[in-house]
Amino acid sequence: MHLFYTPEIETKHELPPVEAAHCSRVLRLQVGDAIALTDGKGAFYEAVITAASPKRVLFQITEEKQQAPLWSGHIHLAMAPTKNMDRNEWLAEKATEVGFDRLTFLKCRYSERKVIKNERIHKILVSAMKQSLKARLPILDELTEFKHFVQQDFPGQKFIAHCYKGQERAELKNLIDPKQDCLLLVGPEGDFSEEEVALALEHGFKPVVLGPSRLRTETAALVGVVLMNTAHY
Repeated sequence: MHLFYTPEIETKHELPPVEAAHCSRVLRLQVGDAIALTDGKGAFYEAVITAASPKRVLFQITEEKQQAPLWSGHIHLAMAPTKNMDRNEWLAEKATEVGFDRLTFLKCRYSERKVIKNERIHKILVSAMKQSLKARLPILDELTEFKHFVQQDFPGQKFIAHCYKGQERAELKNLIDPKQDCLLLVGPEGDFSEEEVALALEHGFKPVVLGPSRLRTETAALVGVVLMNTAHY
């Protein structure tokens, strides 16, 4: 059964325009056909199409079911976006497939990219949520200044992955407490500046490594999500 994203399902039993076009023009579904829906807030719905045209698809809900949590706690990734947008989009897709709750792009001193268009990333998050059969859409924040972000409150464990060998760092996989929410910072290809690392440590972040290999930004971010998700599974 085809899965469609319907964020306004509580007030409107109509597919959003993009989903309606895919339903009627691409899949050629018609009145009476069964479809599956998710609001991106944790619920799945089974429904039947009651009206279908190239621009509008209406439906009647026949069953609602909350999806049981796929991991415990809240998993938050904050990373400096890479210069190549394809890599940022790849990370957003794969991290959603693995499973996490929130994505924040950081503007750091050595960031290669200073602008992020969230509309495209949001579409990828939606597509990956549907493809991986999840009922909860990750939150996507606007690009945020590093120094402002690290000073915000976070009720859980906070980690920063960096490559400065002069500082003691522990393996992330050995520090994660599955009973607590988890936030990981991943820097740009040029790494965080030493001042940024010092500021993060001052605000309670623990320095970590993600493994023995030197990783690209998007790879490090995905490894971090996998480690956090696995610990909270």
